[in-house]
Amino acid sequence: MAGITLSKLNKSFGALTVVHDIDLEIADKEFIILVGPSGCGKSTTLRMIAGLEEVTGGELVIGDQLVNDVPSKDRDIAMVFQNYALYPHMTVYKNMAFGLQLRKAPQDEIDVKVKEAAKILDIEHLLNRKPKALSGGQRQRVALGRAMVRNPAVFLLDEPLSNLDAKLRGTMRAEITKLHKRLDATFIYVTHDQVEAMTMADRIVVMKDGRILQVDTPQNLYDTPVNMFVAGFIGAPQMNMLTVTLAKRSDDYVAVFGGQDMPLPKSFDAERLKIYEGRELVLGLRPENFYEFQPVDVAANTIASLSTTVELAEPMGSEVHLNVVCHGHTLIAKVSPRCRARSGDAITLVVDMSYAHLFDKDTELAIPRQQIGTA
Repeated sequence: MAGITLSKLNKSFGALTVVHDIDLEIADKEFIILVGPSGCGKSTTLRMIAGLEEVTGGELVIGDQLVNDVPSKDRDIAMVFQNYALYPHMTVYKNMAFGLQLRKAPQDEIDVKVKEAAKILDIEHLLNRKPKALSGGQRQRVALGRAMVRNPAVFLLDEPLSNLDAKLRGTMRAEITKLHKRLDATFIYVTHDQVEAMTMADRIVVMKDGRILQVDTPQNLYDTPVNMFVAGFIGAPQMNMLTVTLAKRSDDYVAVFGGQDMPLPKSFDAERLKIYEGRELVLGLRPENFYEFQPVDVAANTIASLSTTVELAEPMGSEVHLNVVCHGHTLIAKVSPRCRARSGDAITLVVDMSYAHLFDKDTELAIPRQQIGTA
């Protein structure tokens, strides 16, 4: 078993604290991804789990063993780095076998494990080559194979795909996901790329300034972010944020933007909203909830129309990204690939408000609702 528990874990370099008392439970065989901007503490956290950084405070438990002072080599973990860390003078076979040779494993056992890993990763034909003769994707497979042959309980991956081109990253995302299912081990993966996090993880840990902001499944993070940072970080293009004023019209609440009423779904708690009447809030709208025309499956009472001017139209093949200006604010809308709007065009966009988010302007915390998408 290789569940991992971080309890009040922190890391300081002198007077500078870079990880602040984080608590996290990682289940055995879970694929969990730490995500956040550069400098948020995600790689430092991974390095503490690996034993490459000393723990300043708190407890780190792997399985049922407190490992704060246990050397890295005794933690039953294997790490895959961003830069592959392959020995240039060794063949692929020797790179993969090196860790087992250090542990004085029998040669026949080494041979079986290396060849089995090479078969899984489709690099059998590369075993006699040296790293300089390999592509970036092939080198990454070798680095994964070197970790696999040790049969660790925990795989730690620190931005392993960041040096690859976009197409190869997509391929390797799928390969690593399949590898996790096949190996039946715990994977902890660090990235700044939220697309990697959304497509690969069982759960995502969103970090900022050395603190954990939210831990949840990819879909729950997308649907119910706890604050403006998580809402803006998860999703591409990112969520549009508008400063609005909350007002009541009869029994319903609306967000007033540029003098225009935008209906809010009834799933927001009326008692909770009552304290914000007449105050400014932040309205969050995902780009995919904008349309050129009112969709037939969206109720008219959940629609808001916005008069906009196109700044930039970006054809993406399956969709068009429109950068538009509305009441002095720049918005991004993902619309049909048949959209013919171009820079300078005036266009009316409709917004499905049933997916709207609201945030307290001062605390930046989300104002909760019962269920995303309910009117």
